[in-house]
Amino acid sequence: MVPSMAGVITLRINGEAYTLFVDHRTTLLDSLRERLDLTGTKKGCDQGQCGACTVLLDGRRTVACLQLAVAAEGHEITTIEGVADGERLHPVQQAFLDLDGFQCGYCTPGQICSAIGALAEHAAGWPSAVTDDVRPEAGPPSLTDDEIRERMSGNLCRCGAYVSIVEAVARAAEAGMPTKPVPSTRLSPGAGTKESVA
Repeated sequence: MVPSMAGVITLRINGEAYTLFVDHRTTLLDSLRERLDLTGTKKGCDQGQCGACTVLLDGRRTVACLQLAVAAEGHEITTIEGVADGERLHPVQQAFLDLDGFQCGYCTPGQICSAIGALAEHAAGWPSAVTDDVRPEAGPPSLTDDEIRERMSGNLCRCGAYVSIVEAVARAAEAGMPTKPVPSTRLSPGAGTKESVA
């Protein structure tokens, strides 16, 4: 008997559950863009190198082009469409807007999602490659420009807006960010879902 290469999955995205019939090889990126019309997440290199498709998975950043949709089932996915609080922009979004942290805007959704994840990692005390004192008791390192650059280094900006991006991330950190990642929300049977069948 040949194993099935497709099936029904339920993805929890921006607080809503979506039921999809997908090929098991379908990436989270393609599911978001092609199946659910959540096109804020951009397809750049499609190889995990540019960061344009960065989303948050249980509060931690991931590149959606390398994440299989089936592996994201049961996790809380946050895309750029879900970071604002209604009409109120997320502090990172507001900082990018205020400090012109974008030019063409193509990489901006991934930059913003990555910055949210990076700031949560920093607040949790996670060191980076440029952190001087990596001992847990040292606490979070100072959020210097070098720390921000290193933490955001997985996101490329072809327009070269890096100076403004670093300033925007620093401003958002000063404005106050959540100090811990978003907790995992497991789906319960009978949870409200949106059906999407190809």
